[in-house]
Amino acid sequence: MASHDYRTEHDSMGELQVPADALWGAQTQRAVQNFPISGRPMPRGFIRALGLVKAAAAEVNGGFGLLPKNRAAAIRKAALAVAAGEHDAQLPIDVFQTGSGTSSNMNANEVIATLASSAIRSKAGVHPNDDVNLGQSSNDVIPTALRVSAQLATVEDLLPALKHLRQAIDRRGRALRKVTKTGRTHLMDAMPLTFAQEFGAWSAQLQSAQARIDDSLRRMRRLPIGGTAIGTGINADPRFGNAMARALSKLSGTKFESADNKFEGLASQDDAVELSGQLNALAVALMKIANDLRWMNSGPLAGLGEVELPALQPGSSIMPGKVNPVIPEATCMVCAQVIGHHAAITVAGQSGNFQLNVMLPLIAANLLDSIGLLANVMRLLADDTVAGLQVRRDRIDEALARNPILVTALNPVIGYEKAAAIAKQAYREKRPVLDVAVEATGLGEKELRRLLDPAALTRGGIHK
Repeated sequence: MASHDYRTEHDSMGELQVPADALWGAQTQRAVQNFPISGRPMPRGFIRALGLVKAAAAEVNGGFGLLPKNRAAAIRKAALAVAAGEHDAQLPIDVFQTGSGTSSNMNANEVIATLASSAIRSKAGVHPNDDVNLGQSSNDVIPTALRVSAQLATVEDLLPALKHLRQAIDRRGRALRKVTKTGRTHLMDAMPLTFAQEFGAWSAQLQSAQARIDDSLRRMRRLPIGGTAIGTGINADPRFGNAMARALSKLSGTKFESADNKFEGLASQDDAVELSGQLNALAVALMKIANDLRWMNSGPLAGLGEVELPALQPGSSIMPGKVNPVIPEATCMVCAQVIGHHAAITVAGQSGNFQLNVMLPLIAANLLDSIGLLANVMRLLADDTVAGLQVRRDRIDEALARNPILVTALNPVIGYEKAAAIAKQAYREKRPVLDVAVEATGLGEKELRRLLDPAALTRGGIHK
């Protein structure tokens, strides 16, 4: 760039050149130059939350009479524009930056100050520290934005997607409630169950995941804003924290509350680690469900071939006609990423000394990435896999009729040893258990059919 494409800005460390069209100032420019690491700016959800925090602060400070009304209004309007994504290109700071997130806080302060100054056309201008950051510190703003962004993403995206997947599984389970299939333990044939029972277990896993996430959000909504530098609230009005929680609740449409102990909210990120842990548990559940679907779909000739998943794209560049379970595979990759994010968040959660955690940007970025990935893939799994799943009744019925483990139902009548002998013979001779049992037990075929009825066995069997 030519020299006229820059302007000179200054901060407490001196002067430096800033791109002429940039809305940011000196502190942001230093961070741009200091952290050319990943090329990944902070996530959209975090920038949204940061804008909401600044808008709420302007509103609160204006209400307290600490900012002139016109200045507070201009800051609030500019901050809401940042929250809405109108200036994302002006917030380029890398995820891997100063651990407190000070660079992102000052980036927002400088951009909002520039926009607000232009709006009020005051000679004095709006100051990024004295006005936009009034009553705040990066040390309470960034943990607050982290919590706000995670809460909003969870409530607006993740939980609705989780509910959507559960509903899709429940619908498909109800439609297949009369279809009995061979169960499996250790990947080996076991007692029968219905598709409704198998799908019902998946649904229950997701219901448990939702309950755990809901419980975690009770702690995530506690905001440390008002603690300022280390939790004491230096330079903030004593009413600031409670007023901020009310203002953010109103702005976002989601309930927040002021943390009772601001020191905890700055020094530790245990609540974020907990929420990440619940996302980790959800990923474990989804990987189990996705892999079950992959196994059930395997084949179509040499695998289990119990179901056919929707054909979405050609599965091979060399084998014509091959179709793969691409959405379950993508689900498993998302789950692996979320599990990895949780490991990083766990390390980051304990990475601070005394009064401040110093891996806040990483926690925020990974948490939001996990939430977004899970929300997106759950909707795909529901709509592009579960909803269109078709059952191959011929394969299911054939395997069920020849399942030697059905003989378990005869244990109370003929004993374990004799039942085991019948199962081995049926497997060895590749004959239905019923035929072998008629020969070996002396029981009538009608009675054996009643005892070995797969549908009855899914309800616990026949009890005399």
